[in-house]
Amino acid sequence: MEGRKREAFFRKVAEEPFSKLLNIKLVDVREGYALCEMPYTDALDNIHGIAHGGAVFSLIDEAFEISSNSHGTVALALNMNMTYIKPAVKNSLLRAESKEVSRGRRTATYQITVEDSEGLVATCQALVYRKDDEIQFLKATSAER
Repeated sequence: MEGRKREAFFRKVAEEPFSKLLNIKLVDVREGYALCEMPYTDALDNIHGIAHGGAVFSLIDEAFEISSNSHGTVALALNMNMTYIKPAVKNSLLRAESKEVSRGRRTATYQITVEDSEGLVATCQALVYRKDDEIQFLKATSAER
């Protein structure tokens, strides 16, 4: 993946209001791949004092969003199938890794995992619909060349 395109993804995630709210950071991106991190703090607890499933899902969704859009055209989620394996370790850094499994003209599938300091927390199989539209924030990057 070209450097300006990578920088645009890093910038966009850093500016995204929801990722800011959850303190999600993009660590790596390349075509069909993304790695994101989120610190698990008390603010992300559910009623049982463990990581809220919605927080873990949001981290997965961010990695999925970036990896599926990394080819430069708009990709929109169609389905996400989550499996929670174990509660996350409190005060650990959660890492979501999204890898492209297959990509066709109109759909693509991804496998996303979340790990903490002790191993696997959750897995997700996800499907996107791929449009022909170029991603808007990448258009400026292309024009700069």
